[in-house]
Amino acid sequence: MKQSISIWSFCGPWTLEEKFELAAKHGFQAIEPDLTEDGPIGMDSTDDELRQVKALAARHGLELSGLATGLYWGANGASENPSVREKAAAILNRQIHCAKVLGIEAILVVPATVGADFIPDCEVVPYANAWERGSELIQAAVPAAEAAGVTICVENVWNKFLLSPLEMKQFVDQFDSPNVAVYFDVGNALATGYPEHWIPILGKRVHRVHFKDYRRAVGTVDGFCDLLSGDVNWPAVVEALKAVDYEGWVAPEMIPPVPFYKHHPEVLIANTKRALDAILP
Repeated sequence: MKQSISIWSFCGPWTLEEKFELAAKHGFQAIEPDLTEDGPIGMDSTDDELRQVKALAARHGLELSGLATGLYWGANGASENPSVREKAAAILNRQIHCAKVLGIEAILVVPATVGADFIPDCEVVPYANAWERGSELIQAAVPAAEAAGVTICVENVWNKFLLSPLEMKQFVDQFDSPNVAVYFDVGNALATGYPEHWIPILGKRVHRVHFKDYRRAVGTVDGFCDLLSGDVNWPAVVEALKAVDYEGWVAPEMIPPVPFYKHHPEVLIANTKRALDAILP
């Protein structure tokens, strides 16, 4: 398995280039950037600006392992509001375009949210509606993804949707496309189950992996913690990934940042790499 790191792990006041420098300094092979409204990879970035990001990563000897985004938390693809659903579709199509220009083969997508306890006044959408509208969102984007050579990777997140590996498998399989797969988040699965149970069910559908650790006893987003500091059974997870012949990118996603790293944010990157090397010897 190849070692990347999510750009969301960098909690210091760093520029994009400084984040690339730190990732390379600490021995990561790649970094996973994100699409934002107005950042270096933004909704309105020109292709030339995107190519500059790609060249910047290359100068630091880094690959770009995937393209994430947090924009779906503000644009639910299953919203009762058609304009919000249109925004989600615009985000997905923008991800596909940016990924193609950046030379990234996989994007992280949250197609629908039933509800999210950590978002104040989050819209609650009936589960059946979330399935139908989330399916419509992905289906509409499949032709563009196939044409661009980009894989839409649906992630298991805290959105009260796709709560089991059997559901995730059914959701992805309905599109009958090699360009729709799973972005499996180990820590996210721990709140309601066991990540090592998800992996054999999803099998070859797992196209990217996020590593997070979590303390079940906390029960909220505050339970996310340093790798090797939570309740994830890492040997079982690694063996499960090996059993399905997963050899792709693994990216620690260290969010929310552990509070005591506030004044020493680079230590989080160093500790994460050290833990990742222990997990993936």
